[in-house]
Amino acid sequence: MNKKGILIIISGFSGAGKGSVVKELLSKGDYILSISSTTRAPREYEEHGREYFFDTRDDFESMIDNNELIEWASYCDNYYGTPRKFVENNLEQGKNVILEIEMQGALDVKAQYDDAVLIFITAPSVAELKARLEKRGTESSDIINKRLKRSYEEAEVINKYDYIVVNDDLQKCANDINSIINAEHKRAYRSGELKERLKDEFAELLKGEI
Repeated sequence: MNKKGILIIISGFSGAGKGSVVKELLSKGDYILSISSTTRAPREYEEHGREYFFDTRDDFESMIDNNELIEWASYCDNYYGTPRKFVENNLEQGKNVILEIEMQGALDVKAQYDDAVLIFITAPSVAELKARLEKRGTESSDIINKRLKRSYEEAEVINKYDYIVVNDDLQKCANDINSIINAEHKRAYRSGELKERLKDEFAELLKGEI
């Protein structure tokens, strides 16, 4: 089989539990979370190459100019982006690379990597989404309402994703996504290496007959 990894783009409504699902997936083995580059200063507990790649502003802008980032954005006077080399090197090593990014970034990446798999995570209902946001206890009701309004806008275009997975039970949600990726590895168009090996074996077996 073709051992190249799959680029997995995970998005979801605020409160859907994306982060928890990604952590569960990472525990399953053949997954790696893409590490972003940023120009912000590292926090005390952060290490270069673990939480982020910490770059100077000049280095980051050089990466932009040289098309070395899959996607990037400016937020609160700092740059954030996904290094192309990190992602592609890990894919070539057979690792399934997860990008947990918002919807517009996800669609931008899909435009560059047509074989990427887009997965959108949602709670089973809007009422549950709201309840999860309120349970955090970290945001005001105004902020929660803004998040819900954004989710309403996102709902209009979630059909652009390849799969929509309901996170009603964390373990089941992660298992569902793992099953999707295992099935994606068996898609015929990903099996170029297998096809060529089988053709070579048939040619050897039937030498003189074809």
